[in-house]
Amino acid sequence: MKHVVSVSLGSSSRDHRARVELLGETFELERIGMDGSIDRATKKLQELDGTVDAIGLGGIDVYLYAGNKRFALRDGVRLLEAVKKTPVVDGSGLKNTLERKAVAFLRDDLGVRLEGTPILMVSALDRFGMAQAFVDAGADVLFGDFIFALDLDKPVRGLAEFEALAERYLPDACKLPFQFFYPTGKKQDRPPQPKYPEYYAQADIIAGDFHFMRQFMPDRLDGKIVLTNTLTERDVESLRARGVARLVTTTPEFGGRSFGTNVIEAALVALLGKRWSDVTTDDYAGLLDRLALRPRVIEFTATTAG
Repeated sequence: MKHVVSVSLGSSSRDHRARVELLGETFELERIGMDGSIDRATKKLQELDGTVDAIGLGGIDVYLYAGNKRFALRDGVRLLEAVKKTPVVDGSGLKNTLERKAVAFLRDDLGVRLEGTPILMVSALDRFGMAQAFVDAGADVLFGDFIFALDLDKPVRGLAEFEALAERYLPDACKLPFQFFYPTGKKQDRPPQPKYPEYYAQADIIAGDFHFMRQFMPDRLDGKIVLTNTLTERDVESLRARGVARLVTTTPEFGGRSFGTNVIEAALVALLGKRWSDVTTDDYAGLLDRLALRPRVIEFTATTAG
């Protein structure tokens, strides 16, 4: 049996473990929250190094992407470098493959019209593949990175503008503590603080990281489609209560919830038997085709988009 562990800067209250079969191999998938502490995460990574088959970094990215540019986050690199023996990933490889497929799944399998559809992408830097797939499908995408990461009322509506702003601001921003951008630790457990309701209201589809989405989420999301990931049963029920019509998660359900892309990517790397730096896009694509992983779909009410 292969053991894959996600060391997350998120809340330990969201910890989870599941056993799954992938291509004839049994995997134990485990998520361990560090409640926002980089120091505790570093120590845990050093303890796990050489004792498990692969490690995922959760609640943080090592790299952010915009167009062909890649930007390294200081804290993410610090965690990556704490591991010397075991393959370690941050999920970005699947965010640029599996999450593109999720957009195609919305259109081709679920019959959701994307051309001209207003979409709120709460964070594109950490899910550039998903954002670009929406743009390529002709959707009307609002890039909410400034709004939901920095709490600035600065909507960006064009891919070229988004890439230009990323190139201008990210080299300095990536040097800041990751908690400056992203809700970590116990902040993931506090109730949403509704804000910027107009951007939620204008969108037929709300997509991207769930914690960015959740922190300012309004009480009502009637008729919306939500495309996200890393949801607990409590999170699913909160979306149901807000009137969401359809929930789609980019990874399947394992043991009652959808794991983060870092966990699934770590499992794929363990199957490949390679270090992360040696894995190619074709490697991921080949495994994804063999696994035939499909997004999880939950229908709450009759949808209005599509």
